[in-house]
Order: sequence, then C-alpha cells, then structure tokens
Amino acid sequence: MGIFGRISTLFKAEANAAIDKMEDPEKVLNQTIRDMTEQLNQAKAKIAENIAYEKRLKIQYDKAVERAKEWENKAMMAVNGNRDDLAAEALGRQAEAQKEADAFRAQWQTQKQGCDKLKEQLKNMNNKIEEAKRKKALLVAQAKRAEASKTIHETLAGMNDASAFSTFDRMAEKVEALEAQAQASEELATEYSGGDDLEKEINSLKPAVNNNDALAALKAKMGKTGAAPAPAANEGSYDSQYNNAAANKLQNIQSWDDL
Repeated sequence: MGIFGRISTLFKAEANAAIDKMEDPEKVLNQTIRDMTEQLNQAKAKIAENIAYEKRLKIQYDKAVERAKEWENKAMMAVNGNRDDLAAEALGRQAEAQKEADAFRAQWQTQKQGCDKLKEQLKNMNNKIEEAKRKKALLVAQAKRAEASKTIHETLAGMNDASAFSTFDRMAEKVEALEAQAQASEELATEYSGGDDLEKEINSLKPAVNNNDALAALKAKMGKTGAAPAPAANEGSYDSQYNNAAANKLQNIQSWDDL
C-alpha cells in the first residue's frame, strides 16, 4: 500500500472513531425508526399503485367476460330468428370477447399474486417497525445503564489512584507533626516562663483563702458581728509570739523615756 493509501485509511479510521464516539444510541434509534417508517410509507404508496392496477385488470376481465356472454345471447337470438349468418357473426364476436377475457384474467391473476406478495412484505416490514419501537425503549435504557456504569467505574478508578491517597496520608502526617511541635512549644513556655522558682514553690504551699473566714473578718470590721475568727495555727504562730513580746515590754515601761 502506498503512502496515499495509508493516509486515506488513517483518515477513514479517525473519522469512523469520531463518528462512533459522537453516536447517541437513542438518537440513532429514533432516526432509524423514522427512516424505516418513511420507507414503509413509500412502500405503501407503491403497493397501492400495484393494487389499483390489479383492480383495473379485474374490472377489464369482468367486462370482457360480460361481453362474451352478451354476444353468446345475441347468437342465440339470431338462431331463434332463423338468421344463422348473424348467429355465426355473433359467435365470432363472442369468441373475441372470450379471448380478451382470458388475456385479462391471466394478467389480473399475475398482478394479484404480485400484490399479495408485496402486501405480505409490507406486513412483515410493519411488524419489524413495531418491534423496533417496542425494543427502542429497552435498548435506550440498556445504553444509559451501560454509560452510567462506565462513568461509575471511571470515577472509582480515579479514586483508587495511589497518588491521591499518598498525598492525603502525607498531609495527615504533616498535621500530626505540627500538633506535636505546638505541644512541645507550649510545654517549654510553661517550664521556662521566667521568675523565681523558689518563690513559686513556696506560694504553691500557701493554703487557699477561705471565703467564709474573709466574710467573717469583713463583718467584724464593719461591726456587724463579733471579732474576726482567729487565724489558723500555722499562719499566726509568728504573730502570736510577736504580740506576747510586745505585751511584756509594755508592762515593764515606767515612763516615756523607757519607750
């Protein structure tokens, strides 16, 4: 095959592939049924013409048979009238009419047989078109189901792509690393936030303020109740010693010079 032949084959292959890709089963089936229906209508018109010709042949045959009978009756009348010459002539016309009737009968029978075959073919064609109409809905449904199945499989194939899942896993690992870094930074900020660690530890040993004691002290200050409650033993030990020493000192003062 020469280069031009190969190029021609290549173009034909590409054109056929493009046509196959563009073909819509539903549209193709609808158009096919329309074409078949149009052919059926054309066939009906042709068959109608043939049937009409067959009817004319039958009419001509019937008329020829009727003429033959009429000439036979006229021959009988001539015989009854003692006119054998007219009877012989009438029988000649009767023979011609019968010959013509026989010819029309042969043509009519041949035409009728042809029309019967055409009508049978027309009936088969009509049945095929009706069957095609019934099958069209099923074929269209099958085509749409196949197309949907193809789309689903293509979608699933795209989702099964390893690169997409590897990217997802990589991003998950990156997020986990960022969370770990954030937790580490928070821990370091808490441990090395500055200040005296000894003071922090001592302050952490200080008992929590009792809201009831604070309320009682406030009421005592306002004169609403009796004296404020005595401080806890562990908090007031040093103050108690100081107050006792001051009281002893005041008892030993004799004058302002002793202060």
